Amino acid sequence: MFENRMPRYEILSQESMATLTLGWRRIVSEIGIEFMSPWAIDLLREAGQSVEDNNVKFDPDWVLKQCALAPREFNLRARNPKNNVHIGGNSMVFGGVYGPPFVREGDVRRDATFNDYENFCKLSQSFDSLDSVGGVVCEPNDLSLDSRHLDMAYAAATLTDKFFMGNVVTAENAKDVIKIAEIIHGGRQVIVETPALISLVNCNSPLRWDDRMLDSLREYVLASQPVVVTPFLLMGAMSPVTIPATLAQQIAEALTGIALAQTLNPGCPIVFGSFLSNIDMQSGSPQFGTPESGIGLLCTGQIARSLNLPFRGGGGLNSSQTVDAQSAYQTMMTMMPTFLSGTNWVMHTAGWLEGGLVSCYEKFVLDVEILQSLMIEFTPLEFNVASLAFDAHLEVGHGGHFLGAAHTMERFRDCFYRPFLTNSDNFERWTRLGARDSKALATEIYKKKLEDYVAPEMDAGIRQELDEFVAMRKSQLD
Repeated sequence: MFENRMPRYEILSQESMATLTLGWRRIVSEIGIEFMSPWAIDLLREAGQSVEDNNVKFDPDWVLKQCALAPREFNLRARNPKNNVHIGGNSMVFGGVYGPPFVREGDVRRDATFNDYENFCKLSQSFDSLDSVGGVVCEPNDLSLDSRHLDMAYAAATLTDKFFMGNVVTAENAKDVIKIAEIIHGGRQVIVETPALISLVNCNSPLRWDDRMLDSLREYVLASQPVVVTPFLLMGAMSPVTIPATLAQQIAEALTGIALAQTLNPGCPIVFGSFLSNIDMQSGSPQFGTPESGIGLLCTGQIARSLNLPFRGGGGLNSSQTVDAQSAYQTMMTMMPTFLSGTNWVMHTAGWLEGGLVSCYEKFVLDVEILQSLMIEFTPLEFNVASLAFDAHLEVGHGGHFLGAAHTMERFRDCFYRPFLTNSDNFERWTRLGARDSKALATEIYKKKLEDYVAPEMDAGIRQELDEFVAMRKSQLD
């Protein structure tokens, strides 16, 4: 977990915020939001909102009152207490890519397998800068669709000792993962007091919450496990082509989902989620790492803070098909505003490629390098007598050099960030060592990490209970 103590980059004026407020209030009160689960419709009707079929028109003040019940900050427990995290405030928490059905390994692009999923769990455990493997870091297409959520949760629970994400494909899947968390941590009451799971629930933008997302949200919220309530917005497809219109829609969708959650279980931890980018207006393809997505990220961070809600957004997003300059600069175009906006929970930190269709081993390593570099860049400097190094000037004098100065010799091992991927050899040495580019070096690094991986210890009784529960549920589902 990283504490971002740098100032936030806020770009919205008071007038802009007032205009957005007017916009989202009109959407929820005049157009309404569809909720496709009967229980949600009944709950909102009982709460006094105007319901016609599946469409709910809201009192905006009621929405804000409900959202104010959500805590500004909360903790998440991990199997290893050293890996517990805090969501909100200055904290930034980082997880791996989420959702890709494909994997790229070197020059090979193929269907993801369970072995890949396990490998990404091991890599996430191996890099201290990552707080979680995340959730569906890749879809194990060689496993049964009905029960693969059990295999993924089991792998995340045993191959890492960090927190992981819940499954939201169905309400039954959600119940299974909640049960796994209860087994790991010692019962329902323990994870109610300090949550162990965080789950992603996407709005079916524009202006519709579908039944599967709502039913999964219900299970996690009733168990007091935080949910990231996230509109899925690609400008030009799921929202208008202007950033202000998209921001107003995002607020309307997110706040109505959060209001529902707080009506269901007041005080349950919730995260204001943002997934905002645009399409290519020539091809219709999604684009990531765009200037528009960066601006949207900065705006949404400011909006979430104004509502006193923890914020999720950003990550290593890009549209490139391979690990190349495009994948790196588009990732930096998103990760920089991720830090500038003070994002609290960062999904897709490592491994994202090809617009989120691919989890890539080499990109995973590249992204961790970017992450660690930004952590250094966003650590405030210390100004004191020692850091001014006046004695070093006295020792070196005019026209000398500081390479052998006592001040340098005392600090050279850790005075600068030492990248594990970046190569700064001169041309002759670089050539002599094989002229390897970043992709080739990343291949060596991830393979060495997997070779050196050591599984974290786990209580034998807990593991046996997990084994028995997973076997039992798989026998029922397969």
